Amino acid sequence: MRIVIQRVKNASVDIDGRRHSEIGCGLMILLGIEDRDTDEDIDYLCHKVVQMRIFPDADGVMNLPITDNPEAGILVVSQFTLMASTRKGNRPSYIHASRPDFAVPMYEKFCGCLSALLGKPVQTGVFGADMQVALVNDGPVTIVMDSHLREEF
Repeated sequence: MRIVIQRVKNASVDIDGRRHSEIGCGLMILLGIEDRDTDEDIDYLCHKVVQMRIFPDADGVMNLPITDNPEAGILVVSQFTLMASTRKGNRPSYIHASRPDFAVPMYEKFCGCLSALLGKPVQTGVFGADMQVALVNDGPVTIVMDSHLREEF
């Protein structure tokens, strides 16, 4: 499971010219799912997201997690292209991206886990839809995590 976390001033998802979801300040998360992902991967990434100290404290130092800002929200969009393999040729291969029968339940579990840890619903895109995602990256702060490449200290 791979995620791209972006701290944002605002973010939104439009589908067919209509606003589907939006947040003000908070985190925009793009989520890629592969068949080897498990509930343990979801738990690991969700806990990291809500505990990650990437919001500024009173001194402007990135020292606070999202849970310290009751106004902050999370918007999660499934993005199979995060699982692209670019090892051969110039056309990315998506062989590692899960098919919807596996990915949709995992996406829903990921969003449910984040909601539970955050203490409020997260906003979402629509799995498989043609979405227009807009955001204003704050900082910019962008972090990439892969649950299968955990850093050990």
